[in-house]
Amino acid sequence: MLNCFDVADYFKTLIDEESGDLMTNLKLQKLVYYAQGFYLALHEEHLFNEEIEAWTHGPVISELYHYYKDHGSNGIPKPDNFDLSIYPDHVRDLLNDIYDVYGKYSAWKLRDMTHEEEPWKNNYQKGDSIIPHEDMKNYFKTLLIND
Repeated sequence: MLNCFDVADYFKTLIDEESGDLMTNLKLQKLVYYAQGFYLALHEEHLFNEEIEAWTHGPVISELYHYYKDHGSNGIPKPDNFDLSIYPDHVRDLLNDIYDVYGKYSAWKLRDMTHEEEPWKNNYQKGDSIIPHEDMKNYFKTLLIND
């Protein structure tokens, strides 16, 4: 099974640094959140084990945040040793699709989008820090039905 760092590394390889694209911690958090949500909806199981929490600026994987927090709002570089072979084809397809749809948005736009979505909104308002997989799965299934 992949972990949140593997998913983050995959997204970091997709950025086009030469065109000025940046992968900030905030943007990375939201992309990894969307990956988990859609994977849950499609496969009825989680993509990675780390919990997603409802923080002030949207869904956050605490371990991932703390690992990259020293970058602040600056871009996080692409991974040096990236092994594409650890990603099954169906996972690569999903991560590519998520990046195609959500990667074009700024970190703050993604933040605002997650603030309108039930998994974050319901759990943040209740004061619960963990966003349950069931909440994510149910919400993201509605997005699949509507597409």
